[in-house]
Amino acid sequence: MQNIIRIRKATFYGYHGVKSEEQSVGGKFEADVDIYTNFTDAAIEDNLDKTIDYHEVYSFMYHLALEQKYYLIESLASKIADELLKKFKRIDKIVVRIRKNNPPLGGVVDCVEVEIVKDRSEIN
Repeated sequence: MQNIIRIRKATFYGYHGVKSEEQSVGGKFEADVDIYTNFTDAAIEDNLDKTIDYHEVYSFMYHLALEQKYYLIESLASKIADELLKKFKRIDKIVVRIRKNNPPLGGVVDCVEVEIVKDRSEIN
């Protein structure tokens, strides 16, 4: 059975971007994560040890988003996907979306978003 745990709009302030002002001033970023796993036993037994602790996922993801500056949100999304797959063995597949709010495009744009989909066989 395939189940999904979703984390939506995890928000952090980061220094990611190609332009020097993005790397020095920073900006608001959001992340969504869809975790494909089987939590049937956890649900039946009401046992956190048999599923993925989304508090732990959020903390780990937040740390990854802040530990290094990236030019591309594509790189950040890929790093988060790879590291979550490595750390949490119960994850079968993961979808990571990163949004850069108010990107410096010379016009009014709410956000730019990238999405990466990886399964366990694609870990770098």
